[in-house]
Amino acid sequence: MLSSVSTIGLVLGGGGITGAAFHFGTLLAIEMATGWNADDAEVLVGTSSGAFVGALARGNALHLDTFAGTGQTREEIHTWLNGYVYPRAAPRGALRWLRRGLLPAIRRPSLHVALASPGVYSTDGLSQWVTDAVGPLSETWPDKPTVLVAYDVERRERVPFGTEAAPEIALARAVAASSAVPLIYEPVHIGDRWYADGGLASGTSADLLLAHREPLDLALILAPFAATEPRTSGRLYEDVFDRVGRAALASEVAKIRREWPDTDILVLRPTEAVLDLARPNPMSVAATIPTFLATLRSMRHELAHGSVWNILANHMCAGRAVARGGCV
Repeated sequence: MLSSVSTIGLVLGGGGITGAAFHFGTLLAIEMATGWNADDAEVLVGTSSGAFVGALARGNALHLDTFAGTGQTREEIHTWLNGYVYPRAAPRGALRWLRRGLLPAIRRPSLHVALASPGVYSTDGLSQWVTDAVGPLSETWPDKPTVLVAYDVERRERVPFGTEAAPEIALARAVAASSAVPLIYEPVHIGDRWYADGGLASGTSADLLLAHREPLDLALILAPFAATEPRTSGRLYEDVFDRVGRAALASEVAKIRREWPDTDILVLRPTEAVLDLARPNPMSVAATIPTFLATLRSMRHELAHGSVWNILANHMCAGRAVARGGCV
């Protein structure tokens, strides 16, 4: 681990399984360039796929085998991923959806119509993935400040697991709750509450960094669902999700700047070349490895850009000599 002179808050936004591939590729590229490991983050905030990657980071399990298995062929890797991402769920929950999603949305139309919907798949596979990757840590909670964001279906509010404002639960269970994408996964029942994907509140929830006891030196935000411009060949719904993500992130960044004016903020997003592979279906296991590889290629150029590299080098090189694109 790198002994960094700066305190860094890491925010990993939601973005489906291809968003997890973007996180993995970006964090690996940063580590290769600077020596900074994601577990070096003073505070980590993860939402949906970002919660999954955040759990792996805290368990020091951001390795290729963790993310792609040991398969030798594309088919073997896809089969391995499908086992974790798409375990079938028993069909149930129609009345729950009627009460907590459909009827409220009829009275007040919103995107929340999908809340508590019966899911074809279960998040149990994601919990098992975390357990297999980080071992006993999956049943407890990291010692370092770690916040995984889910969404309370009935109260319609975000729930930051890992803080005093949320129930105490196991790390793997929090990942499952944070990742329960409506219409795909069943909501997760914890205690007497039902939880769904944390991205229903915000794709990033970067403002949760402000709960730290003192200002951080750098807020590093990875935002797969906040592209700055519509993808040339993208579907209409992609731009809708990106616009919502951009608006939420802009509000959160503005709040951080007001509260912590001396904190540097760096937002990294997928390039169009990465999005061409990661979209239109961010839950495609077939797109994960191509997205990861494209992210590595794109970050080679992105991190070397002067405005980006200067921030990273200032906070992550920890007094070592600095060359363009690397700490030496």
